[in-house]
Amino acid sequence: MVRILLRRRKRALSVQDVTVTDRPLVRRAVTAAALGNTMEWFDFGVYAYLAATMGKVFFPSSSPGAQVVSTFATFAAAFLVRPLGGLVFGPLGDRVGRQRVLAATMIMMAISTFAVGFLPTYATIGFTAPLLLLLCRLVQGFSTGGEYAGATTYIAEYAPDKRRGFLGSWLDFGTFVGYSLGSGLVTVLTAVLGADGLESWGWRIPFLVAGPLGLIGLYMRLKLEETPAFQRETEQAQQAAASAADQDGDRDGDGEETPVEAARQSGKGRLKEIFTRHWQAVLICMGLVLLYNVTNYMVTSYLPTFMTATLGQDDTTAQLLVLGTMIVVALTITTVGRTSDRWGRRPVFMWGSVALIAFAYPAVVLIRQNGILMPALGCLILGLLLVCFAGTAASTLPALFPTRLRYGALSIAFNISVSLFGGTTPLVASALVEATGSEMVPAYYLMAAGVIGLISAFFLHETAGKPLHGSGPMVETTEQAHRLVARSRTEAGRQARDLWIRLRHPWHRHQPKDR
Repeated sequence: MVRILLRRRKRALSVQDVTVTDRPLVRRAVTAAALGNTMEWFDFGVYAYLAATMGKVFFPSSSPGAQVVSTFATFAAAFLVRPLGGLVFGPLGDRVGRQRVLAATMIMMAISTFAVGFLPTYATIGFTAPLLLLLCRLVQGFSTGGEYAGATTYIAEYAPDKRRGFLGSWLDFGTFVGYSLGSGLVTVLTAVLGADGLESWGWRIPFLVAGPLGLIGLYMRLKLEETPAFQRETEQAQQAAASAADQDGDRDGDGEETPVEAARQSGKGRLKEIFTRHWQAVLICMGLVLLYNVTNYMVTSYLPTFMTATLGQDDTTAQLLVLGTMIVVALTITTVGRTSDRWGRRPVFMWGSVALIAFAYPAVVLIRQNGILMPALGCLILGLLLVCFAGTAASTLPALFPTRLRYGALSIAFNISVSLFGGTTPLVASALVEATGSEMVPAYYLMAAGVIGLISAFFLHETAGKPLHGSGPMVETTEQAHRLVARSRTEAGRQARDLWIRLRHPWHRHQPKDR
């Protein structure tokens, strides 16, 4: 009994346990991480808006419907190698550091996207052209396997506990800014060059723009420092290794894994630990990622093609409607992130899932209407549903895993879910619409994602305002650190008093109260 009570006693914090963040450094970290996401989604926006044009350039012998499916199949192929990229870059980031891996992923993304702008067409080299396109997409998919998980981990480990939602939302702000820039550029090129000019040579321009963007992002990431959480984890591992060396590598008597063993654990050992000790967090992560990414790719990647190829709307009108939706998401996403800091991540995800189940069908019905007003309202509804998940994902997902496994576990869980359900959304939706002839398939698809997301959010533990799993508290000022330490000491003293009472008078809590 005494031993159990002593184990449950909470140790008071010291000033050394609390990390005081450097605001300019946090700002640089958020900007550099978001810029990589901006470039990634710049390419997605370009590819989604050029789907019909790319189909004509690289798959000219197919029917219009088959061209769209073939283009989205190439798009989805990149997601098939994302788990492989996550398996490589994630555990690597847990061993050598977040900053180095994020610099490497930025280089690979920039080169693969830039190379698409120089590819010869099917008319020039025949079947080799789509194979080269596929190769570029696979390289990009492999690099992005470590991008989003690394960027969310980086921001989460730099952000103060009470502002993690707000600062994390800037990462996905970069997502929608990048998409808006890419889709906006294609819209302008379509209006200026026309369909013939775009098909002839104009489609190359957006991909060539990715080169300078990549250089800027690489420069900013090379200037970054490692996160405080990873630095502290590394120092603890080094201290454990030195202590073990002094003790000649003796094991603890109880046979449990020592800190040095944990520090030296191989990639295979880390992978085993992720799926044996943290399988619940992996499933919750995959469910929330499915919810976010099915909604995201349905709106950003499939909706422009759905409105033009399936509903027969004007190209420019459809592009402007989706572009306007992305601007609304970008303008509201940080507000949602700040709200999650105040009200919690779990309520935002749960209510967003319920709203997606309830409003996906009416939104698609509105999009199918003629004119501009009703489709614009339908797009706006989908955008407001999407921002519920986009504004909270970057602060919720990293908090599911401990520091020493965070990058690897998040990369694996995130990319498996994105590959199976997110990136395949345009392909599956377009194939189901063509197979069934039903224009309501996108609504049913979104409703199913809402159900899965609601179940995942139900089992999610609230992490808003709390330290990351395996890390100490993080605050913005020294005054906040001292207040937190004082509060911790008060709570520890109160707990010690209660423990003394329970040990000294074990019968006290069982006595009936006087009436």
